[in-house]
Amino acid sequence: MLLAPDITAHSDATALPRATGHLRVSSKLRDGQSVLEGLHSAGCARALFTRRTNAVEAVVVNTSGGLTGGDRFDIEATAGKDSRLVVTTQAAERAYRSNSGAARVRSRLHVGAGATLCWLPQELLVFDGAALDRRLEVEIHDTAEFIMAEPVVFGRLAMGETVAHADFFDRVIVRRGNRPIYADRVALTGDIPVRLAQVAVAAGMTAMASALYVGRRAKSLLPKVRALLPATGGASLMWPDVLVMRVLARDGFELRRTLCPVLETLSNAALPRSWRL
Repeated sequence: MLLAPDITAHSDATALPRATGHLRVSSKLRDGQSVLEGLHSAGCARALFTRRTNAVEAVVVNTSGGLTGGDRFDIEATAGKDSRLVVTTQAAERAYRSNSGAARVRSRLHVGAGATLCWLPQELLVFDGAALDRRLEVEIHDTAEFIMAEPVVFGRLAMGETVAHADFFDRVIVRRGNRPIYADRVALTGDIPVRLAQVAVAAGMTAMASALYVGRRAKSLLPKVRALLPATGGASLMWPDVLVMRVLARDGFELRRTLCPVLETLSNAALPRSWRL
């Protein structure tokens, strides 16, 4: 993926939002079990909850069917002290052609003392002409554990879809004690095939993902993760307790085949049902 300076997707200030969604969800520990503490949803944002004994599993649904110019989607998730919260999506999110401005997605996560939060959205499908500005901000307690995956696919090869032009801006920042421990900025704009063809970007691949693990198991997980990665992937320790992984794939199916065992290893648990191949 292409690292970029502090850049913001262009938008039409006069464009009215086509769709808006707001979701807040939180978990807590009660009698030794993680349970739902709070839930608020508005607009096109909804959350479903699956039966899971070891965590609260929130499945985010965008009832508008996808993202396009002018859309606004905001998510806030909090794993309370000693609880375990898994946030995923019902299906792959779709960024469609934009005729006016950019869609904006903002996600804010909080992981309390001794808590675990797994941020595992399914892949983002970027369509030709899409314009998306996405940001993820995470605040982690010193004793917490955090697992993240952000898969992105440009076009669906099996459907004969290609992406000639798009504007995709993505920022991720993870803080612990108000100190940044991980930051990533991506800007893929304009002629997407030319950008993806660059060896330092994607070497012609159209599917990519970043994964992150923060916690005390990072060092022991590193050799296990490396053993699961193809030649187009890599993993390393940024800090003794921060493991970062990148992987490229020819298409979304190949990407998911790699990600599923890696994410199960990182989270030390079965993936959400919506992720299963």
